[in-house]
Amino acid sequence: MRLLLDSCVFLWLTTEPSRLSQTATVALDDEQNELFLSDASIWEITLKHKAGKLPLPEVPRRWIPDELQFHGIQSVPIVSEAIYLASELPGDHRDPFDRLIGAHAEFGSFKLVSPDDAFKTLGIDCLW
Repeated sequence: MRLLLDSCVFLWLTTEPSRLSQTATVALDDEQNELFLSDASIWEITLKHKAGKLPLPEVPRRWIPDELQFHGIQSVPIVSEAIYLASELPGDHRDPFDRLIGAHAEFGSFKLVSPDDAFKTLGIDCLW
């Protein structure tokens, strides 16, 4: 299965794995599954870090690539088709990062791993 990690799931996997659900932990540990992270999540994490809302062990430019490599996670680039799809998703959820991450899940045929119920309003089914 191709799993797209929500931003919080990536952060928990790398810094606080005890916050992951048992279902998510099993899926993330299954070597048959491929793990992905949207560049939208990378952007969101770097902005929160710069604003002082998200402490990280190192600057994002070094820490994120190291964690992606360590956990075998591939990044998903932001492409125009995902941007168009993000604006076409149902619901009135306004968080642009959630909309783009949800669009990446749909566009790339990923199963989104997230505890966030907001994705349901966008019509995105999550594994949690």
